[in-house]
Amino acid sequence: MNKKGLAILMRTRMRPNDARDLARSPLANLVNQTLPNSDGSQSSGRLLQGAPQQRNERLNASSNNERDFEVVLESMHSAISLSKTEILDSVLNDFSEGYFRLSYENRRKLLELLAKEYDLNRTQVRDLIKQYLGLELPGGSDNAPSTGIEEEACLSAFYRIERNLRHALKPAYEVLFERLNTHPGGLKFLSILRADILSILAEENIVSLRALDSYLKEKLSTWLSPATLELHQITWDDPASLLEKIVAYEAVHPISNLIDLKRRLGLGRRCFGYLHPAIPGEPLIFIEVALMKNVAQTVQEVLWDDPPSPECEATSALFYSISSTQPGLQGINLGRFLIKRVITLVKREMTNISTFATLSPIPGYMQWLLSKLASQSKLSEGEDIQHSPADTSGSTFWENILEPEEERALIDASVEFTSGKNSMEVLFNLLTSPNHEWTSSDKLLSALKPPLMRLCARYISILIKLVIK
Repeated sequence: MNKKGLAILMRTRMRPNDARDLARSPLANLVNQTLPNSDGSQSSGRLLQGAPQQRNERLNASSNNERDFEVVLESMHSAISLSKTEILDSVLNDFSEGYFRLSYENRRKLLELLAKEYDLNRTQVRDLIKQYLGLELPGGSDNAPSTGIEEEACLSAFYRIERNLRHALKPAYEVLFERLNTHPGGLKFLSILRADILSILAEENIVSLRALDSYLKEKLSTWLSPATLELHQITWDDPASLLEKIVAYEAVHPISNLIDLKRRLGLGRRCFGYLHPAIPGEPLIFIEVALMKNVAQTVQEVLWDDPPSPECEATSALFYSISSTQPGLQGINLGRFLIKRVITLVKREMTNISTFATLSPIPGYMQWLLSKLASQSKLSEGEDIQHSPADTSGSTFWENILEPEEERALIDASVEFTSGKNSMEVLFNLLTSPNHEWTSSDKLLSALKPPLMRLCARYISILIKLVIK
Protein backbone atom coordinates (compact mmCIF):
# COMPACT_ATOMS: atom_id res chain seq x y z
CA MET A 1 0.00 0.00 0.00
CA ASN A 2 1.40 3.41 -0.93
CA LYS A 3 1.69 6.33 1.47
CA LYS A 4 -1.47 8.04 0.21
CA GLY A 5 -3.57 4.90 0.66
CA LEU A 6 -2.20 4.38 4.16
CA ALA A 7 -2.90 7.99 5.12
CA ILE A 8 -6.50 7.80 3.90
CA LEU A 9 -7.07 4.51 5.69
CA MET A 10 -5.65 5.70 9.02
CA ARG A 11 -7.47 9.03 9.00
CA THR A 12 -10.75 7.42 8.07
CA ARG A 13 -10.45 4.83 10.84
CA MET A 14 -9.82 7.59 13.36
CA ARG A 15 -13.04 9.36 12.37
CA PRO A 16 -16.29 8.66 14.24
CA ASN A 17 -18.89 6.42 12.61
CA ASP A 18 -21.50 9.16 12.42
CA ALA A 19 -20.29 11.75 9.93
CA ARG A 20 -22.71 14.28 11.40
CA ASP A 21 -20.53 14.49 14.51
CA LEU A 22 -17.65 15.71 12.35
CA ALA A 23 -19.34 19.02 11.71
CA ARG A 24 -20.49 19.61 15.25
CA SER A 25 -17.12 20.43 16.76
CA PRO A 26 -13.38 19.66 16.45
CA LEU A 27 -12.91 16.09 17.63
CA ALA A 28 -9.16 15.67 17.51
CA ASN A 29 -8.73 16.15 21.25
CA LEU A 30 -11.55 13.75 22.06
CA VAL A 31 -10.08 11.12 19.75
CA ASN A 32 -6.66 11.52 21.33
CA GLN A 33 -8.15 11.19 24.80
CA THR A 34 -9.87 7.89 24.06
CA LEU A 35 -7.19 6.19 21.92
CA PRO A 36 -5.01 3.61 23.72
CA ASN A 37 -1.45 4.56 24.66
CA SER A 38 1.48 2.48 23.58
CA ASP A 39 1.31 0.50 26.83
CA GLY A 40 -2.30 -0.47 26.15
CA SER A 41 -3.84 1.82 28.78
CA GLN A 42 -6.20 4.66 28.06
CA SER A 43 -4.77 8.14 27.88
CA SER A 44 -5.03 10.40 30.89
CA GLY A 45 -7.85 12.36 29.31
CA ARG A 46 -10.31 9.50 29.95
CA LEU A 47 -12.06 9.60 33.32
CA LEU A 48 -11.64 6.44 35.38
CA GLN A 49 -14.40 5.53 37.78
CA GLY A 50 -13.31 5.34 41.39
CA ALA A 51 -9.99 7.15 41.04
CA PRO A 52 -9.91 10.09 43.52
CA GLN A 53 -7.82 12.27 41.26
CA GLN A 54 -10.20 11.73 38.38
CA ARG A 55 -13.22 12.43 40.56
CA ASN A 56 -11.63 15.70 41.66
CA GLU A 57 -11.00 16.63 38.05
CA ARG A 58 -14.64 16.02 37.27
CA LEU A 59 -15.74 18.20 40.16
CA ASN A 60 -13.38 20.95 39.06
CA ALA A 61 -14.65 20.68 35.51
CA SER A 62 -18.20 20.96 36.73
CA SER A 63 -17.42 24.04 38.79
CA ASN A 64 -15.66 25.62 35.82
CA ASN A 65 -18.61 25.06 33.46
CA GLU A 66 -20.45 28.17 34.61
CA ARG A 67 -17.32 30.28 34.47
CA ASP A 68 -16.55 29.04 30.94
CA PHE A 69 -20.08 29.90 29.90
CA GLU A 70 -19.79 33.44 31.25
CA VAL A 71 -16.46 33.95 29.46
CA VAL A 72 -17.90 32.79 26.12
CA LEU A 73 -21.03 34.90 26.65
CA GLU A 74 -18.89 37.97 27.28
CA SER A 75 -16.79 37.33 24.17
CA MET A 76 -19.98 36.89 22.12
CA HIS A 77 -21.33 40.20 23.41
CA SER A 78 -18.04 41.90 22.59
CA ALA A 79 -18.02 40.38 19.10
CA ILE A 80 -21.40 42.02 18.48
CA SER A 81 -20.83 45.38 20.14
CA LEU A 82 -17.14 46.24 19.51
CA SER A 83 -16.06 48.08 16.37
CA LYS A 84 -12.23 48.18 16.53
CA THR A 85 -10.90 45.77 13.94
CA GLU A 86 -7.64 45.01 15.74
CA ILE A 87 -9.55 43.93 18.85
CA LEU A 88 -12.40 42.26 16.97
CA ASP A 89 -10.25 39.53 15.41
CA SER A 90 -9.02 38.45 18.82
CA VAL A 91 -12.54 38.53 20.28
CA LEU A 92 -13.92 36.38 17.45
CA ASN A 93 -11.13 33.86 18.02
CA ASP A 94 -11.93 33.76 21.73
CA PHE A 95 -15.62 33.25 21.04
CA SER A 96 -15.21 30.41 18.51
CA GLU A 97 -12.55 28.61 20.55
CA GLY A 98 -14.52 29.04 23.76
CA TYR A 99 -17.71 27.78 22.13
CA PHE A 100 -16.09 24.43 21.35
CA ARG A 101 -15.12 24.01 25.00
CA LEU A 102 -18.72 24.33 26.17
CA SER A 103 -20.84 21.34 27.03
CA TYR A 104 -23.90 20.61 24.92
CA GLU A 105 -26.15 22.05 27.64
CA ASN A 106 -24.20 25.28 27.75
CA ARG A 107 -24.13 25.54 23.96
CA ARG A 108 -27.89 25.24 23.96
CA LYS A 109 -28.17 27.83 26.73
CA LEU A 110 -25.93 30.23 24.79
CA LEU A 111 -27.80 29.81 21.51
CA GLU A 112 -31.20 30.32 23.15
CA LEU A 113 -29.88 33.49 24.80
CA LEU A 114 -28.49 34.69 21.46
CA ALA A 115 -31.87 34.10 19.81
CA LYS A 116 -33.86 35.97 22.46
CA GLU A 117 -31.62 38.71 23.84
CA TYR A 118 -30.03 39.72 20.53
CA ASP A 119 -33.20 39.69 18.45
CA LEU A 120 -34.58 42.82 16.79
CA ASN A 121 -36.16 45.66 18.82
CA ARG A 122 -39.88 45.17 18.19
CA THR A 123 -40.88 48.27 20.14
CA GLN A 124 -38.81 50.37 17.77
CA VAL A 125 -40.25 48.53 14.77
CA ARG A 126 -43.82 49.18 15.92
CA ASP A 127 -43.11 52.89 16.51
CA LEU A 128 -41.65 53.25 13.03
CA ILE A 129 -44.61 51.45 11.46
CA LYS A 130 -47.01 53.83 13.24
CA GLN A 131 -45.03 56.80 11.92
CA TYR A 132 -45.07 55.34 8.43
CA LEU A 133 -48.82 54.75 8.46
CA GLY A 134 -49.31 58.33 9.62
CA LEU A 135 -47.67 59.80 6.52
CA GLU A 136 -49.80 61.17 3.70
CA LEU A 137 -49.05 59.85 0.24
CA PRO A 138 -47.81 62.45 -2.28
CA GLY A 139 -50.75 64.26 -3.89
CA GLY A 140 -53.09 63.82 -0.92
CA SER A 141 -56.30 61.81 -0.71
CA ASP A 142 -58.22 64.13 -3.05
CA ASN A 143 -55.75 63.54 -5.88
CA ALA A 144 -55.02 67.25 -6.00
CA PRO A 145 -51.79 68.03 -7.85
CA SER A 146 -48.86 68.86 -5.62
CA THR A 147 -45.81 70.98 -6.31
CA GLY A 148 -42.44 69.41 -6.86
CA ILE A 149 -41.12 70.81 -3.56
CA GLU A 150 -44.05 69.38 -1.55
CA GLU A 151 -43.69 65.98 -3.19
CA GLU A 152 -39.94 65.88 -2.52
CA ALA A 153 -40.51 66.75 1.16
CA CYS A 154 -43.16 64.04 1.47
CA LEU A 155 -41.00 61.40 -0.20
CA SER A 156 -38.06 62.41 1.97
CA ALA A 157 -40.06 61.48 5.07
CA PHE A 158 -40.96 58.12 3.50
CA TYR A 159 -37.35 57.38 2.60
CA ARG A 160 -36.13 58.28 6.08
CA ILE A 161 -38.59 56.00 7.90
CA GLU A 162 -38.08 53.18 5.37
CA ARG A 163 -34.31 53.37 5.94
CA ASN A 164 -34.77 53.32 9.70
CA LEU A 165 -37.27 50.48 9.41
CA ARG A 166 -34.88 48.36 7.35
CA HIS A 167 -32.21 48.91 9.99
CA ALA A 168 -34.60 48.12 12.86
CA LEU A 169 -35.71 44.87 11.21
CA LYS A 170 -32.16 43.52 11.41
CA PRO A 171 -31.57 41.51 14.60
CA ALA A 172 -28.43 42.21 16.58
CA TYR A 173 -27.11 38.71 15.95
CA GLU A 174 -26.76 39.61 12.26
CA VAL A 175 -23.65 41.57 13.24
CA LEU A 176 -22.14 38.43 14.75
CA PHE A 177 -22.89 36.38 11.64
CA GLU A 178 -21.52 39.04 9.29
CA ARG A 179 -18.30 39.40 11.25
CA LEU A 180 -17.76 35.66 11.54
CA ASN A 181 -18.27 35.26 7.80
CA THR A 182 -15.31 37.55 7.06
CA HIS A 183 -13.18 36.04 9.84
CA PRO A 184 -10.72 33.21 9.02
CA GLY A 185 -12.49 29.92 9.72
CA GLY A 186 -15.71 31.79 10.46
CA LEU A 187 -17.83 30.28 7.68
CA LYS A 188 -17.00 26.77 8.84
CA PHE A 189 -17.80 27.80 12.40
CA LEU A 190 -21.19 29.19 11.33
CA SER A 191 -21.98 25.86 9.68
CA ILE A 192 -21.14 24.07 12.93
CA LEU A 193 -23.21 26.60 14.86
CA ARG A 194 -26.24 25.91 12.67
CA ALA A 195 -25.73 22.14 13.01
CA ASP A 196 -26.07 22.61 16.77
CA ILE A 197 -29.18 24.76 16.29
CA LEU A 198 -30.78 22.07 14.11
CA SER A 199 -29.92 19.44 16.70
CA ILE A 200 -31.67 21.45 19.41
CA LEU A 201 -34.71 22.12 17.22
CA ALA A 202 -35.00 18.39 16.53
CA GLU A 203 -35.54 17.92 20.27
CA GLU A 204 -37.78 20.92 20.88
CA ASN A 205 -39.41 23.52 18.64
CA ILE A 206 -38.28 26.80 20.21
CA VAL A 207 -39.81 29.70 18.26
CA SER A 208 -36.99 32.20 18.83
CA LEU A 209 -34.37 29.61 17.92
CA ARG A 210 -36.35 28.67 14.80
CA ALA A 211 -36.26 32.34 13.75
CA LEU A 212 -32.51 32.44 14.41
CA ASP A 213 -32.03 29.34 12.28
CA SER A 214 -34.10 30.81 9.44
CA TYR A 215 -32.04 34.00 9.47
CA LEU A 216 -28.72 32.14 9.53
CA LYS A 217 -29.88 29.83 6.75
CA GLU A 218 -30.67 32.84 4.53
CA LYS A 219 -27.24 34.30 5.22
CA LEU A 220 -25.46 31.04 4.43
CA SER A 221 -27.49 30.68 1.23
CA THR A 222 -26.22 34.10 0.13
CA TRP A 223 -22.61 33.50 1.12
CA LEU A 224 -22.61 30.07 -0.55
CA SER A 225 -24.16 31.14 -3.82
CA PRO A 226 -22.86 29.26 -6.90
CA ALA A 227 -20.84 32.33 -7.88
CA THR A 228 -18.69 31.94 -4.75
CA LEU A 229 -18.14 28.18 -5.15
CA GLU A 230 -15.43 26.43 -7.12
CA LEU A 231 -16.31 23.27 -9.05
CA HIS A 232 -13.47 20.81 -8.56
CA GLN A 233 -13.04 17.38 -10.12
CA ILE A 234 -11.82 15.07 -7.38
CA THR A 235 -9.22 12.54 -8.53
CA TRP A 236 -6.82 10.07 -6.98
CA ASP A 237 -4.09 12.72 -7.37
CA ASP A 238 -5.78 15.00 -4.83
CA PRO A 239 -4.31 15.22 -1.30
CA ALA A 240 -5.09 12.34 1.05
CA SER A 241 -6.72 14.84 3.43
CA LEU A 242 -9.38 15.55 0.79
CA LEU A 243 -9.88 11.94 -0.30
CA GLU A 244 -10.41 10.70 3.22
CA LYS A 245 -13.29 13.17 3.55
CA ILE A 246 -14.91 11.55 0.50
CA VAL A 247 -14.67 8.19 2.28
CA ALA A 248 -15.97 9.58 5.57
CA TYR A 249 -18.89 11.59 4.20
CA GLU A 250 -20.19 9.28 1.45
CA ALA A 251 -23.81 8.94 2.57
CA VAL A 252 -25.52 6.97 -0.21
CA HIS A 253 -23.25 4.05 -1.14
CA PRO A 254 -20.49 3.66 1.50
CA ILE A 255 -16.99 3.21 0.14
CA SER A 256 -15.85 -0.21 1.34
CA ASN A 257 -12.08 0.04 0.85
CA LEU A 258 -9.31 1.85 -0.99
CA ILE A 259 -9.84 -0.24 -4.12
CA ASP A 260 -13.47 0.86 -4.17
CA LEU A 261 -12.40 4.50 -3.73
CA LYS A 262 -9.85 4.27 -6.53
CA ARG A 263 -12.46 2.67 -8.82
CA ARG A 264 -14.90 5.53 -8.20
CA LEU A 265 -12.23 8.08 -9.14
CA GLY A 266 -10.81 6.14 -12.09
CA LEU A 267 -11.66 5.28 -15.67
CA GLY A 268 -15.31 5.71 -16.61
CA ARG A 269 -16.07 7.55 -13.39
CA ARG A 270 -16.12 11.17 -12.28
CA CYS A 271 -16.40 12.80 -8.89
CA PHE A 272 -17.06 16.53 -8.57
CA GLY A 273 -17.28 18.69 -5.49
CA TYR A 274 -18.09 22.28 -4.59
CA LEU A 275 -15.27 23.99 -2.67
CA HIS A 276 -15.34 27.39 -1.00
CA PRO A 277 -12.23 29.56 -0.51
CA ALA A 278 -13.09 30.04 3.18
CA ILE A 279 -13.12 26.25 3.78
CA PRO A 280 -10.10 25.06 1.77
CA GLY A 281 -9.50 21.39 1.09
CA GLU A 282 -12.99 20.30 2.11
CA PRO A 283 -15.84 19.82 -0.38
CA LEU A 284 -19.15 21.15 0.90
CA ILE A 285 -20.98 18.66 -1.31
CA PHE A 286 -19.82 16.12 -3.88
CA ILE A 287 -21.44 14.01 -6.57
CA GLU A 288 -20.33 10.76 -8.19
CA VAL A 289 -20.95 10.08 -11.88
CA ALA A 290 -20.69 6.88 -13.93
CA LEU A 291 -20.04 7.06 -17.68
CA MET A 292 -21.75 4.08 -19.34
CA LYS A 293 -22.85 2.81 -22.75
CA ASN A 294 -26.50 2.73 -21.68
CA VAL A 295 -28.58 3.80 -18.70
CA ALA A 296 -28.13 1.14 -16.00
CA GLN A 297 -31.20 -0.65 -14.67
CA THR A 298 -29.80 -1.10 -11.14
CA VAL A 299 -27.19 0.66 -9.05
CA GLN A 300 -25.28 -2.63 -8.72
CA GLU A 301 -24.42 -2.32 -12.40
CA VAL A 302 -22.79 1.00 -11.61
CA LEU A 303 -20.98 0.03 -8.42
CA TRP A 304 -19.58 -3.25 -9.74
CA ASP A 305 -19.04 -2.43 -13.40
CA ASP A 306 -15.50 -3.79 -13.55
CA PRO A 307 -13.82 -3.22 -15.87
CA PRO A 308 -15.82 -0.11 -16.76
CA SER A 309 -16.89 0.71 -20.29
CA PRO A 310 -14.34 2.64 -22.39
CA GLU A 311 -15.12 6.35 -22.04
CA CYS A 312 -15.10 6.82 -25.82
CA GLU A 313 -18.04 4.40 -26.07
CA ALA A 314 -20.08 5.99 -23.28
CA THR A 315 -23.33 7.71 -24.18
CA SER A 316 -24.85 8.11 -20.70
CA ALA A 317 -23.81 9.88 -17.52
CA LEU A 318 -25.47 8.46 -14.40
CA PHE A 319 -25.52 10.42 -11.16
CA TYR A 320 -25.54 7.64 -8.60
CA SER A 321 -24.52 9.36 -5.36
CA ILE A 322 -24.57 12.87 -3.91
CA SER A 323 -23.47 13.67 -0.37
CA SER A 324 -23.22 16.79 1.78
CA THR A 325 -20.33 17.10 4.19
CA GLN A 326 -21.82 19.84 6.37
CA PRO A 327 -24.95 19.08 8.44
CA GLY A 328 -25.18 22.81 9.13
CA LEU A 329 -25.93 23.46 5.44
CA GLN A 330 -29.10 21.37 5.52
CA GLY A 331 -31.85 22.95 3.42
CA ILE A 332 -29.42 25.01 1.34
CA ASN A 333 -29.88 23.57 -2.13
CA LEU A 334 -26.32 23.25 -3.34
CA GLY A 335 -27.05 19.89 -5.00
CA ARG A 336 -29.26 21.32 -7.74
CA PHE A 337 -26.61 23.86 -8.76
CA LEU A 338 -23.87 21.23 -8.59
CA ILE A 339 -25.76 18.86 -10.92
CA LYS A 340 -26.36 21.66 -13.45
CA ARG A 341 -22.69 22.66 -13.42
CA VAL A 342 -21.54 19.06 -13.84
CA ILE A 343 -23.92 18.44 -16.76
CA THR A 344 -22.62 21.56 -18.50
CA LEU A 345 -19.01 20.50 -17.93
CA VAL A 346 -19.50 16.89 -19.09
CA LYS A 347 -21.39 18.06 -22.20
CA ARG A 348 -18.53 20.37 -23.10
CA GLU A 349 -15.73 17.86 -22.50
CA MET A 350 -17.46 14.70 -23.80
CA THR A 351 -19.63 15.32 -26.84
CA ASN A 352 -20.48 11.60 -27.06
CA ILE A 353 -22.52 11.87 -23.82
CA SER A 354 -26.13 12.65 -24.69
CA THR A 355 -28.13 11.12 -21.82
CA PHE A 356 -28.05 12.25 -18.20
CA ALA A 357 -29.95 10.21 -15.63
CA THR A 358 -30.15 9.18 -12.00
CA LEU A 359 -31.09 5.94 -10.30
CA SER A 360 -32.39 7.77 -7.25
CA PRO A 361 -35.85 6.77 -5.96
CA ILE A 362 -38.78 9.10 -6.61
CA PRO A 363 -39.92 10.42 -3.20
CA GLY A 364 -43.61 9.94 -2.49
CA TYR A 365 -44.38 7.82 -5.55
CA MET A 366 -45.02 4.56 -3.68
CA GLN A 367 -47.18 6.26 -1.05
CA TRP A 368 -49.23 7.97 -3.78
CA LEU A 369 -49.64 4.75 -5.75
CA LEU A 370 -50.64 2.61 -2.77
CA SER A 371 -53.12 5.23 -1.59
CA LYS A 372 -54.69 5.45 -5.04
CA LEU A 373 -54.87 1.66 -5.43
CA ALA A 374 -56.48 1.25 -2.00
CA SER A 375 -59.06 4.00 -2.51
CA GLN A 376 -59.99 2.96 -6.06
CA SER A 377 -60.23 -0.72 -5.10
CA LYS A 378 -62.55 0.18 -2.24
CA LEU A 379 -64.70 2.45 -4.43
CA SER A 380 -65.06 -0.30 -7.02
CA GLU A 381 -66.91 -2.39 -4.44
CA GLY A 382 -69.61 0.29 -3.94
CA GLU A 383 -72.96 0.14 -5.63
CA ASP A 384 -73.30 3.83 -6.56
CA ILE A 385 -70.13 4.53 -8.51
CA GLN A 386 -69.33 7.80 -10.24
CA HIS A 387 -67.04 7.55 -13.23
CA SER A 388 -64.69 10.32 -14.18
CA PRO A 389 -61.59 10.45 -16.35
CA ALA A 390 -60.29 13.43 -14.41
CA ASP A 391 -56.86 13.03 -12.90
CA THR A 392 -57.18 14.14 -9.30
CA SER A 393 -54.89 12.44 -6.82
CA GLY A 394 -57.40 12.73 -4.01
CA SER A 395 -60.37 11.82 -6.22
CA THR A 396 -63.63 10.46 -4.85
CA PHE A 397 -64.48 9.26 -8.37
CA TRP A 398 -63.85 5.69 -9.39
CA GLU A 399 -61.51 4.91 -12.24
CA ASN A 400 -59.61 1.80 -13.20
CA ILE A 401 -56.08 3.13 -13.26
CA LEU A 402 -54.87 0.05 -15.17
CA GLU A 403 -55.31 -0.34 -18.91
CA PRO A 404 -57.25 -3.45 -20.07
CA GLU A 405 -54.14 -5.14 -21.49
CA GLU A 406 -52.22 -4.32 -18.28
CA GLU A 407 -55.01 -5.89 -16.22
CA ARG A 408 -54.96 -9.13 -18.22
CA ALA A 409 -51.16 -9.44 -18.09
CA LEU A 410 -51.08 -8.72 -14.35
CA ILE A 411 -53.83 -11.19 -13.41
CA ASP A 412 -52.27 -13.90 -15.56
CA ALA A 413 -48.74 -13.42 -14.16
CA SER A 414 -49.68 -13.05 -10.46
CA VAL A 415 -51.73 -16.23 -9.96
CA GLU A 416 -49.04 -18.04 -7.99
CA PHE A 417 -48.20 -15.03 -5.81
CA THR A 418 -51.45 -13.38 -4.70
CA SER A 419 -55.11 -12.88 -5.46
CA GLY A 420 -57.70 -10.13 -5.17
CA LYS A 421 -61.21 -9.01 -6.01
CA ASN A 422 -59.89 -6.89 -8.87
CA SER A 423 -56.63 -6.03 -10.60
CA MET A 424 -55.98 -2.98 -8.42
CA GLU A 425 -56.25 -5.07 -5.27
CA VAL A 426 -53.90 -7.62 -6.80
CA LEU A 427 -51.33 -4.90 -7.54
CA PHE A 428 -51.75 -3.45 -4.04
CA ASN A 429 -51.18 -6.87 -2.45
CA LEU A 430 -48.08 -7.45 -4.54
CA LEU A 431 -46.49 -4.11 -3.69
CA THR A 432 -47.20 -4.49 0.04
CA SER A 433 -46.18 -8.14 0.38
CA PRO A 434 -43.56 -8.52 3.16
CA ASN A 435 -41.17 -10.89 1.35
CA HIS A 436 -41.53 -9.55 -2.24
CA GLU A 437 -41.19 -13.05 -3.74
CA TRP A 438 -42.71 -11.71 -6.95
CA THR A 439 -39.47 -9.87 -7.73
CA SER A 440 -37.96 -13.21 -8.78
CA SER A 441 -40.57 -13.76 -11.50
CA ASP A 442 -39.47 -12.45 -14.90
CA LYS A 443 -43.00 -12.86 -16.23
CA LEU A 444 -44.51 -10.75 -13.44
CA LEU A 445 -41.78 -8.11 -13.66
CA SER A 446 -42.49 -7.82 -17.37
CA ALA A 447 -46.21 -7.39 -16.65
CA LEU A 448 -45.60 -4.77 -13.94
CA LYS A 449 -43.14 -2.57 -15.78
CA PRO A 450 -45.57 -0.86 -18.24
CA PRO A 451 -48.21 0.19 -15.66
CA LEU A 452 -45.66 1.24 -13.04
CA MET A 453 -43.72 3.34 -15.54
CA ARG A 454 -46.90 4.93 -16.91
CA LEU A 455 -48.26 5.70 -13.44
CA CYS A 456 -44.88 7.10 -12.39
CA ALA A 457 -44.99 9.52 -15.33
CA ARG A 458 -48.49 10.50 -14.25
CA TYR A 459 -47.31 11.10 -10.68
CA ILE A 460 -44.43 13.29 -11.88
CA SER A 461 -46.78 15.32 -14.10
CA ILE A 462 -49.00 15.97 -11.05
CA LEU A 463 -45.98 17.20 -9.10
CA ILE A 464 -44.96 19.49 -11.95
CA LYS A 465 -48.45 21.01 -12.08
CA LEU A 466 -48.34 21.64 -8.34
CA VAL A 467 -44.94 23.31 -8.62
CA ILE A 468 -46.12 25.54 -11.48
CA LYS A 469 -49.17 26.63 -9.49
